[in-house]
Amino acid sequence: MIIQRSLIGSSSSAIKSHNLRAVLLTLLRHEHVSRVRIAELTGLSTTTVTNLITELLEQEIVEEEGSEPIIHQRGVGRPRTALRFIPESRYAIGVHIGVGSVRIAITNLFAQPLREISFEHPLDQPAEQVLLQISNLVQQLIVESRVNARQIVGVGIGASGLVDPFNGINILAPNLGWRNIAIRDWLHIQLQLPVFVDNNVRAMAMAEALFGAGKDVHVLAFVYARIGVGAGFVLGGQLYRGGAGAGEIGHETIIPDNGDACRCGNRGCLETLVSEPVIVGLAQNIAEQERDGLLAEYLRQSDTPLIERIFDAARAGDHRTRVMLEERARYMGIALANLVNTLSPELIILGGILAQGEDILFPVIKETLQQRAFAGLGEHVQVLTPTFGQSAGVVGAAALAMDTFFFGQSEVTL
Repeated sequence: MIIQRSLIGSSSSAIKSHNLRAVLLTLLRHEHVSRVRIAELTGLSTTTVTNLITELLEQEIVEEEGSEPIIHQRGVGRPRTALRFIPESRYAIGVHIGVGSVRIAITNLFAQPLREISFEHPLDQPAEQVLLQISNLVQQLIVESRVNARQIVGVGIGASGLVDPFNGINILAPNLGWRNIAIRDWLHIQLQLPVFVDNNVRAMAMAEALFGAGKDVHVLAFVYARIGVGAGFVLGGQLYRGGAGAGEIGHETIIPDNGDACRCGNRGCLETLVSEPVIVGLAQNIAEQERDGLLAEYLRQSDTPLIERIFDAARAGDHRTRVMLEERARYMGIALANLVNTLSPELIILGGILAQGEDILFPVIKETLQQRAFAGLGEHVQVLTPTFGQSAGVVGAAALAMDTFFFGQSEVTL
């Protein structure tokens, strides 16, 4: 769905940016589409569409290929020429800064990774050293991928913690010990490329809205749980940022009295109930009490991450582990019911450990959501795992760059 916004009083540059974005998003959402069909879908005049398409053809961003499917054509006459994006006409760099790890990719116009690289770092490593390593690896990736650097629209950074996207600053990443780190300015100087920084979960939401399951969704929520719990929202095709703290649902109070202490200073937060460290701690307590039990046996193995072994023990029939996990799912379902009552999203995507334990967690999450959401609203919400799986973070970061420096610009020339 393309939302037509009022442009009364806007400059000609803003109007062109709005029109171009509408055309580009239509081309993104329709594989083969004619100029006439684009005008119909966007509400723009055929003259405006034709002029913009001419520029895109000259810049070799789109190409004419065959005819538009008959289903979109009315009456008789010559078949309409179809247009399509050229995927390798533009590239983006995506950088996902997680807790103790960084993943970097160079992607095509559809945010499909062409080449990736990652590294881990100690949690006490200074931010400047991590950023220097990111800068070096981005430059290495550009060289190794052999793309034309002039076709790179920019760099998107999905960062952990509280982020000021308007100034490109990581205000606080408590699990990294980062505070007021000017990521955008630092990397822009090093790379000489446009850089945009936002919270990593908001980046994942943007990827779903542009390139994934949320393409035709009006209100989308992406919830990611691992070390913490965060959310990103896309409303009418636009990423909702609000204040710098928008999406911190991990610090929504679920147990108001006698809840566990949270690292934020509050008690009873969602994060104290459903995050990976909490689940691992609860599982270790079960294993300590039942040293000959199935969970203890799984935890003694070392070939997979702890959280995966916990899910596997539940799948293998450990009753206490499954009950513990289903209780976590119930808390998450309550939080999502509150979210539905507030935003009424059509689609909720659950990533991180929630996706890892989909077979165990999702049935309880969905049941609780439907029971607790107001007036049956939960019954109309689709709940899915991320389109891009384990690459959700880095694809999301690339989507930030594409949304900011390609789909959102009045000019697409470099």
